[in-house]
Amino acid sequence: MFEARLLRSSILKKVLEAIKDLLTQATFDCDDNGIQLQAMDNSHVSLVSLTLRADGFDKYRCDRNISLGMNLSSMSKILKCAGDKDTVTMKAQDNADTVTFVFESPNQEKVSDYEMKLMNLDLEHLGIPETEYSCTIRLSSAEFARICRDLSQFGESIVISCTKEGVRFSASGDIGSANIALAQTASVDKEEEAVVIEMEEPVTLTFACQYLNYFTKATSLSPQVQLSMSADVPLVVEYRIPDIGHIRYYLAPKIDDDDN
Repeated sequence: MFEARLLRSSILKKVLEAIKDLLTQATFDCDDNGIQLQAMDNSHVSLVSLTLRADGFDKYRCDRNISLGMNLSSMSKILKCAGDKDTVTMKAQDNADTVTFVFESPNQEKVSDYEMKLMNLDLEHLGIPETEYSCTIRLSSAEFARICRDLSQFGESIVISCTKEGVRFSASGDIGSANIALAQTASVDKEEEAVVIEMEEPVTLTFACQYLNYFTKATSLSPQVQLSMSADVPLVVEYRIPDIGHIRYYLAPKIDDDDN
């Protein structure tokens, strides 16, 4: 038997918002430690990795490891039926071919349950190597979303350049070019608004705007976002979900094709 209960359904709704544009279906791997999801997007350009720890749930029970293959648009339709303040419980029997979502209103006067068919997904698990990154940048997640949105008006790619002076985001296209530079903040009232840069060596890499804009759908999950970069390895965009886990997106840099 698998059962996981969250006091606020809004967390699960936001997690789904953050991944459903990249993935149409995914396997939620559940064990004693919590729920993991790892999948390449449909065009095999980026990778999504989600961790929800068992201790972040109000109630969590997983008698044996279980993989729940779900159609994310169906799951999204079901979660839309829950109020943000409702508690949500996911349940599945061992070897079951369905998963049940139970929503309870705060006063327990309304209880609704929705059963969804599970899918058999043969998805290979990709080992993500532990990497030491040359640069990590922490900044407000809302600010990062805005930068990606603004620069995508100018071109299909965003160049992220990290030096000891700060971090620069730039894009260029038919209408011209745009640059946004952020300096490391010395002092700040709100910690989540700080820009913190840890750098071993400078890095400049180019990424597809479209994917960065998909990743920023996770903005509502966390006040801060962390970008980790090294030459020739995928960028990691990480949103920490308070008290329960994190969502990480991996995106390979674009390679200059000027030589071809």
